[in-house]
Amino acid sequence: MQNWLKTRFNYLRKQFASKPFVFEELKGVLDEKFHDKEEKLLVMLSELNKEGLLKIELDETDNRKKIYHLIDPKLELLKKEVLDRSDLEGILKEAADLIRTKVDYSFILLLLFYKKVSDKWESDYEKALHESLDVYKLSEEEAKQNAENPTYHDFIIPKEYLWNSLRKESNKLAENFSMAMKVLAEKNPGYKDVFENFDFAQFVSNRENQDILSQLVEIFSINSLDKASSNVLGDAYEWLIRLFAPQKAKEGEVYTPREIIDLLVHLLTPQPNESIYDPSLGSAGMLIGGFNFVKEKFGEEAAKTLFLYGQEANYRTRSIAKMNLYLHGIKNGTPEYGDTLLYPKFRINGALQKFDVVMANPPWNQDGYGEDSIKKGDFWKERFNEYGFAPDQSADWMWIAHMFASSTEDKGRLGIVMDNGALFRGGKERVIREKFVKQSAIECVIVLPEKLFYNTGAPGAILVLNKNKRPETKDKIIFINASNEFIKHPEVRRLNSLSVENIENIVNAYKTFGEKEGFSRAVELKEIVENDFNLNVSLYVYPQDEKEHIDVRKEWNELEKIERELKDVDARLEKYLSELNY
Repeated sequence: MQNWLKTRFNYLRKQFASKPFVFEELKGVLDEKFHDKEEKLLVMLSELNKEGLLKIELDETDNRKKIYHLIDPKLELLKKEVLDRSDLEGILKEAADLIRTKVDYSFILLLLFYKKVSDKWESDYEKALHESLDVYKLSEEEAKQNAENPTYHDFIIPKEYLWNSLRKESNKLAENFSMAMKVLAEKNPGYKDVFENFDFAQFVSNRENQDILSQLVEIFSINSLDKASSNVLGDAYEWLIRLFAPQKAKEGEVYTPREIIDLLVHLLTPQPNESIYDPSLGSAGMLIGGFNFVKEKFGEEAAKTLFLYGQEANYRTRSIAKMNLYLHGIKNGTPEYGDTLLYPKFRINGALQKFDVVMANPPWNQDGYGEDSIKKGDFWKERFNEYGFAPDQSADWMWIAHMFASSTEDKGRLGIVMDNGALFRGGKERVIREKFVKQSAIECVIVLPEKLFYNTGAPGAILVLNKNKRPETKDKIIFINASNEFIKHPEVRRLNSLSVENIENIVNAYKTFGEKEGFSRAVELKEIVENDFNLNVSLYVYPQDEKEHIDVRKEWNELEKIERELKDVDARLEKYLSELNY
């Protein structure tokens, strides 16, 4: 492309981005900058069209006028018939680079979600339309009305609020999306919090963000998401959450790395027809991890027999969890909103509901949940009275007590990611810990490697409790020191990660109660009592330092060589000094 043409194209992209424009607008913009005559502008339009960088359409309201759209060659490369994981991550990467820190990343999550929902609605509409015409022999008008019936669709979406309808008027994108979210919230009460949680008027509060919204919409408009599998969409959604995790960690949000979730589900091994519960839901990673575990082991139909429950105290995070579940193709999930420690939402016949598998990574050392606060909540006697109350500055053992009370009596098993300090701190926490140890409820204690989490370099620990321990492990706890089980994080230089092999090593030690020096040891409860109920893993298992083999003869020869070299240096130095008459 000639330089004069490239210069003008780049300037126009800054001015219009993906917004359509007419000749008069083009002339006004370029005349101010380059003072081009009309003839040169026409040549420029013709050349850009030949280069495939300009799309020309007739104005629907006036066929004598033309509407121009600039085409971003970089975005054209993102066009694919069927999207795979890397394709979709490429699209999200473009979107993420566009917003940087100017706009909350959750808007990208919403746009991805709504584009999928809209594309699927249109695809389901076409299928229902053909069925109505070909099978039921309805008239064309009747078939169209029938194809809009909610029974064919996951969501109720009036046609004027479908994605492609919203983007027609690029100068009204924020207004159109705002109205769409309001209407969809009313018509889809199950997802009301998702649609009403995003304020597009706030999004475009400055002009720069208006251009960002326009470009985001065009990025997502390049491909249909209907043919993208739930695995691809779900993984891409989580990839985006992970991408922004370091930034969100600074704002106090906690992201549980996927490999930690994989470790938990392999320790707890959810089975078909079981219930899984996460009382600190976050973006629903635990529930999705449990679903995927059963899906990989027993098949998708078996995974659909699971009952998935979660509760999240942050309203917006709960909406992110809902979108995450949907994009993973999971429709058997029930994510509730509320403060779990005070007001657990899941109840049956007025009693606390119980679940087969309970796993969570709740906030560590959460304050504000001392005895006085807890007693203002629901079911406090059923959950906490037997064990006592944690100090006001750390609710770690309140979470454990709640999870234990929420697990079924016959096969309840739970795993919790927690601060390492909860294993050995004294005072009220020691009192609660003693009661759990004496009950022989604790099955396994694992200390994790450091630098696994985005929000802290602390190693963290995993506590596994089981209401149906094997007879041979009844009066024992397996301690696993996994502090050396890590690899360097593939994306974030300052972090570590768990490999498949690391996870297998930890899980095998747990399953077999096997002992390996410096790594794992099954400890009798008697010894733990003697240690004043201290569960600090390093008290029972300490990693062995690798002993370096020393070849004495080789080291001696090396030392003799160094001494000879030093003597040679001394002799030469003495010679130089004598020549200088010192």
